[in-house]
Amino acid sequence: MFTMLRARAALSSTARGALSRTPSLIRTMFIQTETTPNDDSLKFIPGVAVMSTGSAEFLDTRSALASPLAIRLMGVEGVKSVFYGPDFVTVSKDSENAWSVVKPEIYSTLMEHFTSGQPLFRSEEDKASAGPQDTKVLDSDSETVAMIKELLDTRVRPAIMEDGGDIEYKGFDEEGSGLVKLMLKGSCRGCDSSTVTLKTGIERMLMHYIPEVKGVEQVMGEEEVIAMDEFNKFEQKLARKETKKDPKMAQYMSV
Repeated sequence: MFTMLRARAALSSTARGALSRTPSLIRTMFIQTETTPNDDSLKFIPGVAVMSTGSAEFLDTRSALASPLAIRLMGVEGVKSVFYGPDFVTVSKDSENAWSVVKPEIYSTLMEHFTSGQPLFRSEEDKASAGPQDTKVLDSDSETVAMIKELLDTRVRPAIMEDGGDIEYKGFDEEGSGLVKLMLKGSCRGCDSSTVTLKTGIERMLMHYIPEVKGVEQVMGEEEVIAMDEFNKFEQKLARKETKKDPKMAQYMSV
């Protein structure tokens, strides 16, 4: 399900000047939005190419410095990550800010960027390093690994991108467990249905076509590991406080 909005950006004086000198550029464009399985992520489709090849994800302002658009989107209150796909931008927000408040500024930012003719990245080096080359088949890859990468790139990735996300291949334990390690990105990161996506979708398909694959394991990024660690510390702190208030509850609290 998606809605279409004709976004009209509040252009800066620099952008206005650039547009006045280049009449071929238009000031308005149609930006579609599509919902994703993650309520805190929306897929914005500007109607023009975003990433010519691959994808890119920005989880903090430091990584977003490589892209003028990403750093502006990260500056919108409530936005916590930005993901570029071939023809869309997925923006994820925190749960405290409503889309009705966040969306107008996102529309304006996207509109201004794509009508100004600005590059998506500051340099070709930034562009090359932003997106993973995870499914590129290498000479050192075994036949099994090459098949895994091909399936992920041709069958899995397009389907996941429909929901505004992506996957990143992190390895295959060929000599041991037979597990394929994957990282979910974009709208799939932190989504409640991500486990279902991995197990009922990706895992079944890989095991069906490649007998050597025994399962799929989700790998968390460094930021997710830190966030999970902080959450666990908070829960333990809360549990200790509750135990002090009511010692009888100690048997029910995990410290």
